Formats: sequence, C-alpha cells, structure tokens
Amino acid sequence: AFFLVLSLPIALPIALLVVVTSGPPVFYRGERVGRGGHVFTMFKFRTLRRGAERRLGTHLGEELVEATQAEFTPLGRWLKATQLDEIPQFVNVLRGDMSFVGPRPIRPVFFEELAHELPSYWQRLVVRPGLTGFAQVRRGYETSMAEKLAHDLEWIADRSVRLYLRTVIATGWRVLKQSLSGIFRRRA
Repeated sequence: AFFLVLSLPIALPIALLVVVTSGPPVFYRGERVGRGGHVFTMFKFRTLRRGAERRLGTHLGEELVEATQAEFTPLGRWLKATQLDEIPQFVNVLRGDMSFVGPRPIRPVFFEELAHELPSYWQRLVVRPGLTGFAQVRRGYETSMAEKLAHDLEWIADRSVRLYLRTVIATGWRVLKQSLSGIFRRRA
C-alpha cells in the first residue's frame, strides 16, 4: 500500500498520457499463473496497441520480442524501456497475487508449453511470482527460458533476506538507469 501511494505522482500522469496518446483502456489486464497454479489477473499500463495480445497469439521467446516491436505505442515503447509500465502491479502485490521478488508471472498457455519442455518448470509455482525476479536482474529479455528457470530456481532455493534486498536494490538501480537514459535519448 505504501509503494502504491508513493507511486501515484508518477502513475496518474502516465495514465493520463496513455489515454491522450492512444485512447482507453489505460490498463492491460492479463491472466498469469501464480503460486500453486492459481490463475490471476495481472495489471500493467497498456504499452501495446489495442488487440495486440490477440494478434501476437502464442509467440514465445525471440519471436514474441520481434512481433511485439511493431505493436508498441510510442509512449508504450518508453514505458516498457523504463519498466514504468509495471507500476500497477503494486495492486497485485497488495492483493497477495504477487510479491516484490519472485519468478516473473507467465501466461497460462506459455506455462503449459514450458512445463512440457522443461520438466522442472512447475517448481516456480512454490512461491508467488514477483514484480522483479533474480533472472531479470541477472539477465535480459533475450535470455533463454531454460537459463531464466535456472536463476529462478536458484532464487527459490536461497530465499534469504540478503538476496531479496540485493534483487530489489539491483532492480531499483536498473530502472533508474533505464529511466534516465530514456529521458536523455528523447532530448537528443
């Protein structure tokens, strides 16, 4: 609740900009698999054109990254680059669907596919998914799902306060760096 209130001075202008630049809806609502296989609705600021999820279908990995590039709104591209599109997920944390740190939540269709390809993938379900994850801090979007799983399982095995704080601090630093570089790139 504290972080949700703290983010309001940033979230409200973003919501207004989303409506002004690409129309409603402001939020993207997507089904994700959470702890114990519970499916929940995850919130984000909308970064893609309306109907993009339907058009993107079940692309995964590099295919998804390539196909998504054409679907970004101009503001959405910046929100994604700075990770400010994730702010509404504080609501998911408040509701208990997510934690600050944990494996990133995944769509049910991808979960089924990955659980079939990577037999230990189901082990991610022993903890709540997170706003940020150990795999995201250590690697980027282009990392293979097998590598991300290895980092997620490492984090699950060593859920120490030290590692939790280290992940939160690394995420904060990364978001700050990306936000500042996005601001300076826009001015150039």
